[in-house]
Amino acid sequence: MLARFSFMNRNLEQAEYSKDVKWLIVHADDAGLSCSENRATVQALSYGVVNSYSIMMPCPWALEMVDFARSNPRYDCGIHLTLTCEWKFYKFRPVLPPQEVASLVDPHGYFHSSRDAVKRYAKPEHVRKELRAQIEKAIGLGLRPTHLDTHMFALGASSELLQVYKQLGEEFDLPILLSRQHLAGSDEALGLTTSSAGLSVDHLYVGEYKWFENEGLASYYDQVLDNMQPGLNTILIHPAFDDAEMQGLCVEHPNFGASWRQADFDYFTSARCVQKMAANNIRLTTWAETQVRQAKTI
Repeated sequence: MLARFSFMNRNLEQAEYSKDVKWLIVHADDAGLSCSENRATVQALSYGVVNSYSIMMPCPWALEMVDFARSNPRYDCGIHLTLTCEWKFYKFRPVLPPQEVASLVDPHGYFHSSRDAVKRYAKPEHVRKELRAQIEKAIGLGLRPTHLDTHMFALGASSELLQVYKQLGEEFDLPILLSRQHLAGSDEALGLTTSSAGLSVDHLYVGEYKWFENEGLASYYDQVLDNMQPGLNTILIHPAFDDAEMQGLCVEHPNFGASWRQADFDYFTSARCVQKMAANNIRLTTWAETQVRQAKTI
């Protein structure tokens, strides 16, 4: 039975707005990807320190997570804008008919498998049309998103796609996740972090494959928490269970594969994580709280 770490991630007071505070959002990507992903995400929200997640609307299990979000509005929930499908055998398509957004799909009508392919082939007008449809689908199903973010950072692949991302945030009056690492540090990307549509993240962390292969992801997250700097920090994780479903989905894809996702779940539902956060005076925060703090600094 998992322990409930409610004191760490529920009803946190907005104490001071000092830049010296280590603020943290622990965000779960890829909700809706699979049943396993959904179950792990819900448990990580309920029993761990995860306090934000986002849903992939083109995926078969998205509806389950939209239903969860409607019933649990206390958790931050965004839309994980999706233009890629990186899996070998598990494929999904745009929410629009593929012929309407032909530059976003391969010859079989599935999303391209890589960020580079999106950068090479995707027309901005098709990207805007499809992503607007993903947002409208989510809202039409009753989701009240707190933000937008981007699967595989695909919307940071070019300045044109970055502008689409910004415009969608403005159109739907939703903050978009932005960071220097996220958007490759381009001058234009850094300029966008001051936009009212953006949530400027000072430090973004995602597990690294060299740690997964060697010391392990738990050691990676330990050192992230031990060395966390003041400002807004975001750790992006991908919780799921290392079961038959995820093993089949992630075949020949150890990077962010089934065992990787199990390790993410295990760490962020552990007493070890809670103790590290407490020892390093790290405070969990929300999208809404962060927007208030950032507005006070403008």
